[in-house]
Amino acid sequence: MQDKRILYVSSEVVPYLAENEVSMMSYDVPKMVNDQGGQIRIFMPRYGNINERRHQLHEVIRLSGMNLVVNDLDMPLIIKVASIPKERIQVYFIDNDEYFKRKATFTDEEGALYPDNDERAIFFAKGVVETVKKLNWVPDIIHVHGWLASMLPIYMKHYYKDEALFADTKIVTSVYTQSFEGQLDAEMINKVKFDGVPESAVSALMQPSFENLMKATVDHSDGVIVATDQLSPSLTKYIESSGKPFLSFVTKDQFAEAYTRFYELL
Repeated sequence: MQDKRILYVSSEVVPYLAENEVSMMSYDVPKMVNDQGGQIRIFMPRYGNINERRHQLHEVIRLSGMNLVVNDLDMPLIIKVASIPKERIQVYFIDNDEYFKRKATFTDEEGALYPDNDERAIFFAKGVVETVKKLNWVPDIIHVHGWLASMLPIYMKHYYKDEALFADTKIVTSVYTQSFEGQLDAEMINKVKFDGVPESAVSALMQPSFENLMKATVDHSDGVIVATDQLSPSLTKYIESSGKPFLSFVTKDQFAEAYTRFYELL
């Protein structure tokens, strides 16, 4: 993995949020590549329940200040950065007061999904790509973790398809069991179509359940990793029949070699 450039885009990363299957792998995989001499960047949302003082986040003025359009509304993009202690790994945080100031990740105190989670996902995807463009850092691979990050492959293949910077970049998506009950906003597909994404490419989003979101993401990925041994049979079958290169679940003590081999196949 020497000098391989890999961009990790995740909805959750330890130590900034609690440990779960997404946040742990979003730390372990970049650390593995970093230890092997690869070049990495990590992006995640700056949720309001992340303690900025404890984790020493600070705003990067030269990267902030852009407005991103989501569903015909201008939303200011704020970029913050921190370093994971002892690892020399930099993490970039996508922030916006409207979308990410609230003191939780995906649901309110009653456990109900935030009604604008679809817009948060779109904003996050655009924010990552626009920031990477400003950094002028060309990733060989973009590796996506967690459903809130799942719009990135779709936007890369459509909204950003003419960006020369990413002409040779491959997209890998890890699929986890972490999901949500019910569906995201029924207007989600129209918000995505507003950005020029053809309906035929994201027809699964007509009913934006967790499984349909993952199917649309798989369709727009260059490779898929099954990151859990408890994935639903229907989603497993969809991945296996997608025609995409895929890596079946491997245990934590075996993932380093398997993921490295998978990256090199793309």
